[in-house]
Amino acid sequence: MTALAWLIPAALFLGLLGLSGFLWSLKSGQFEDLDGAAYRILDDDEPTALDQPADAKQDRVS
Repeated sequence: MTALAWLIPAALFLGLLGLSGFLWSLKSGQFEDLDGAAYRILDDDEPTALDQPADAKQDRVS
């Protein structure tokens, strides 16, 4: 019985902690742009210097 005296308050505390974290994320706008990540993954990134072949680099000194 003493284990239940520890486990029930601990479970209630962790549940309230999770609920407060969820409510905080709702208030801070974490779920505002649901489609943005879906479209962002399809967007092409700007090419970097590592993406170009070595002979195509323009910043070399002749």
